[in-house]
Amino acid sequence: MLKKIIKGGHKKPSKSDGHDHGFGPPGSGPASNVVVNHASRPSHAPEGPHNGTMVVAPPPMNSIEILPHFRDVPVSERQHLFLRKLQVCCFQLDFSDTLRSVREKEIKRQTLLELVDFIQSGSGKITETCQDGMIRMISVNIFRCLPPAAYENTGQEVSDPEEEEPYLEPSWPHLQLVYELLLRYVVSSDTDTKVAKRYIDHCFVLKLLDLFDSEDPREREYLKTILHRIYGKFMVHRPFIRKAINNIFYRFVYETERHSGIGELLEILGSIINGFALPMKEEHKLFLVRALIPLHKPKPVSIYHQQLSYCIVQFVEKDYKLADTVIRGLLKFWPLTNCQKEVLYLGELEEVLEATQSAEFQRCIVPLFRQIARCLTSSHFQLIGSLEGI
Repeated sequence: MLKKIIKGGHKKPSKSDGHDHGFGPPGSGPASNVVVNHASRPSHAPEGPHNGTMVVAPPPMNSIEILPHFRDVPVSERQHLFLRKLQVCCFQLDFSDTLRSVREKEIKRQTLLELVDFIQSGSGKITETCQDGMIRMISVNIFRCLPPAAYENTGQEVSDPEEEEPYLEPSWPHLQLVYELLLRYVVSSDTDTKVAKRYIDHCFVLKLLDLFDSEDPREREYLKTILHRIYGKFMVHRPFIRKAINNIFYRFVYETERHSGIGELLEILGSIINGFALPMKEEHKLFLVRALIPLHKPKPVSIYHQQLSYCIVQFVEKDYKLADTVIRGLLKFWPLTNCQKEVLYLGELEEVLEATQSAEFQRCIVPLFRQIARCLTSSHFQLIGSLEGI
């Protein structure tokens, strides 16, 4: 008996302990929402992405309070009900056991669905207090320590990311609704950017960027869409977002060579580069030289090469004078023993050359043809086939 007690007291925490999400198809579940309170859990204010007066903290869990639907209360009471529903969604539930807290998980899922519908329906502008509380609730749910990657758990040598099974967040059915709520808030025409930037601030954006390292592709897809919308709507954040993405690339290229969201970040940048005004700022040219071109160096370049190539070609199409810089950059990081990577490089080189004018081509013709000559000596059939396009 003593051994059982000791063993139970040292239970290893699961990957999703402390994250509040649930499972179930939209539209199912109880007709009303309830708040579940336990006196044994101390009430505390969750950390938000900013300083503010509004604090949305989970109430002590010792009672059950039935919350009505928005449609069942007068319009004048809906803002207050909105805050109470946010409190429900601040609860942290354990998803390591699918049979644990099933009712509470369904209650929270239904509440999140109602919050999303309320924002999406445009029933009325929510107050600043409600916006503050909503961003705090979103922060409580999505900002968390990501589980270690598979290679970090085993200590084995990093394998090909394409061959690894992606980790799927068990709390995703709830997490998805939280992301959907944030997306609806960002894109809503009722959202005043002058007010919203107090809550979606630099700290919030940095934490969003940290989540791009999530192994769950569904989460990265939501993050990509949300960050792109934030970039488009909050002009004041644009330089900061570009610099923060820069820093992620630097760390990936020169330190870790391991990050799950490089492809998604490059997709965002592809749209951003497409909108650059001419003449191009020096800041953008430095970004090309210092961040984008070195992204050809890491071993897992094949994972994100399509998005990287698109960004590179966009630069050349915007400013043809950058062709020489790009071609020489490709030659600098040209793989010596990896034929698969050489095939990728040749495909990218072909697209760059199509956008290159004669004067720029003449500048790099000698080192370019030296590299092509080395490729011609290869016995790899795919490499020889790729050279036909050039």
